[in-house]
This record gives sequence, C-alpha cells and structure tokens, in this order.
Amino acid sequence: MPVEIDIARVARLARIALTDDELAHYGEQLVGILEHASTVQSLPTEGVEPTAHPLGIVNGLRHDEPGPMLDRDEVFAAAPATDGPYFTVPPFLDE
Repeated sequence: MPVEIDIARVARLARIALTDDELAHYGEQLVGILEHASTVQSLPTEGVEPTAHPLGIVNGLRHDEPGPMLDRDEVFAAAPATDGPYFTVPPFLDE
C-alpha cells in the first residue's frame, strides 16, 4: 500500500535545504523503507511473544572482587604532573 509523503514539505519543516535530485533520491529511498515496513507488518505474528532482542542475552558482567592495588609511587611516576599526593590537570573552567 503506497504512502504519499511530501518530501519537500518534510525537508522544509526540518529546515533542510535539498536539491531536486536529492528530493527524488530520498523519495525513492523512503518508498523502499515504507514498502519493507509494510512487508514486516504483514507477517503472521499470532502467538509470537514480544521481545526486545531475538536472542536470550545474559548479563556478562563479572562479580566485583577486589584485586591487588597499584603501587602509588609507580602510578605517580607515570603521571605527567603531580602535586604531592594529587594529580595535576589543566584548568577547564573559566572563572
């Protein structure tokens, strides 16, 4: 079932300047998208349980377990700038 959409009007509403060639190109693409959506909508889905994803996904996160700490002196030795026990970073807010 074809759907009539005024591509030029939609582009105007979105404040997008399109050439005549672009309007024709996007019009063809939109027809293809709407035809595909119509095909998907016509599929028999009675008895199919709604899902957010076609595969059963299990949370892949590991348990948070403490591990060995990094040596403070090694970390500060690798830092570009420090001030005592703190990292020094350039200011990012104007006062």
